[in-house]
Formats: sequence, structure tokens, C-alpha cells
Amino acid sequence: MKILHLDTNHPLLMDQFAELGFENFEDYASPKKEIEKKIHLYDGVVIRSRFTLDQEFLDRATNLKFIGRVGAGLENIDVRYAKKKGVFLASAPEGNRNAVGEHTLGMLLSLMNKLNKAHREVRKGKWDREGNRGVELDGKTIGIIGYGNMGKAFARKLKGFEVEVICFDIIGGVGDENARQVGIMEFQQKSDVVSLHVPQTESTLNMVNSNFINAFHKPIWLINTARGKCVVTEDLVKGLKSGKVLGAGLDVLEYEKKSFENMFLQKPKAFKYLRKATNVMLTPHVAGWTIESKEKLAQTIVDKIQGQFC
Repeated sequence: MKILHLDTNHPLLMDQFAELGFENFEDYASPKKEIEKKIHLYDGVVIRSRFTLDQEFLDRATNLKFIGRVGAGLENIDVRYAKKKGVFLASAPEGNRNAVGEHTLGMLLSLMNKLNKAHREVRKGKWDREGNRGVELDGKTIGIIGYGNMGKAFARKLKGFEVEVICFDIIGGVGDENARQVGIMEFQQKSDVVSLHVPQTESTLNMVNSNFINAFHKPIWLINTARGKCVVTEDLVKGLKSGKVLGAGLDVLEYEKKSFENMFLQKPKAFKYLRKATNVMLTPHVAGWTIESKEKLAQTIVDKIQGQFC
């Protein structure tokens, strides 16, 4: 089979495909329209998030047998249409779930203990102990929304803390020994921390808005390592200003481009607030972006393709 690689990935991916007898071809620069002109020549496509594989693209890919998405989500692929055409879809949430779990925990502990704020102040010569008094995680209730690969990985990282972990998911029966599944009313009543681990779908777009935030009985810490468009930034800022949100850790932003490789050109007012807020931590969509996960993501794709076609 002929495989077209549209994004750079760990070299093991191409090496192992070659060992399986596949032919590897690379094109990391041509515009989407140019790729569409030649996509009929290939049996497989490997992509991260360079552009969307929509219906027009898939119609031109007349010989396409599989798409390997080196990442967790499939929102840049018309999944329904691809399945209708019999294209096998392989994503790799198993590959970076541990990285996401560690990053989520790191963000939460940094926020609650004001590590970033204290770090910046000490570098400027300011020594304010009382102003950087932290909050302990022990005794808190951690609420996880979306209890799949990422949510489960975060819950495992919490096992060493004296906390209650609850989860909410549209799929029933996903709770385990690390998190008790609850309904939305109990979730909103008990949670001190809310961590998002959901895919980007119609039902999760703009999910965290003012109504969502105000429904919680207690002020919450919010962590989002899922997708930026799940949170309405302006409403989050309102929550931070009112005290309904005690702090926010955002690895993803509403304003990211679809490729996730670039942010936006203009700086919305809400983002300017986030940049200055001392109770907000921002990272550039790197929660699953470790040296180890790069290799594991590639290996997961190889394993799934091999299991399906070899």
C-alpha cells in the first residue's frame, strides 16, 4: 500500500510501515488543493491536524483504505462520511493519555499553590509569603467530565491524594475504582475542581458557559486539557471576576486555529484578561506533547493499521 504522510511524526512510524511492505510518501508543504489532486494515488493517509479531511477530500481519495490520525481526537475528519465510504479510522488516544494526566495534575497543583505567580514575583525581587499562601488538594472533590482515556489517566494520577474523585459522562457504566460516576446534579453539587476530558463534538462546543459555571454549588477550579472551543472564554472571565471560578488552567484556547499549530492574529479582550490574571495558567496545547508520547502515538497508529490490514 502507498501511504501519504501529511505531517511529520516520530520516524518509527515510517520505518515500521516500510517493514510491513508499505511505500511511504511525504508532503508536508503543499496546499490542500494540491494534495486533493493526487490523493487518489494513495491507500492510506497519516495526519495530525494540518487540515480537515472533509467530504470533498474523501471523494477524491478513491483508493483510500485508512486514515491514521496521530492524536486523540478525530474532529478534523468527517468521520461519518469516511465510515460510509469504508475508510478505516485509527486515532491514538492511548498514546498520549499518560502525558495528559500528568500535565493536568501539574497544572492543578501549580494553580492551587500559586507556583507561577510566586515564581514571577521572586524573579522580580518580590518576596511575598502571605500573598502566595496555597490551598491543599487533600479533602477536595475532583470532578472529571469525560471519562475515557484521558479522564481515566488523570484519575489514576490522583490515587496518592486524599480526595474524592467523581466523573460525569454521557456513556453510562464508565466509572471504575478510581472515579465514581454520578449524575450532573451531584457533580455540580460536590465538585471543587472540574477537569475537562471530552472530545470536540456538537454537544461539547461552548459547553462551559455562564449557565454551566453558575450551576455549581461551590466555587470551582477549572482545568481544560481537552479542546479550546468547549469553553466560552468570555463567560470564563466573568466567572473568574465574580469568584465563581477560583482559577483556571488552560492548555487549549477557544481561539486556536483548526491545525492547533497557531493561535489567532487578533487578541480578544477576554484573552488579554487571561494573560494578566495571576490565577490563570496557560500552556500552548502541549498536555499530550511529551518526548515519550510522540513515540507512543506513532506506535499506536502502526499497531492499529497492522492489526487491520496485515
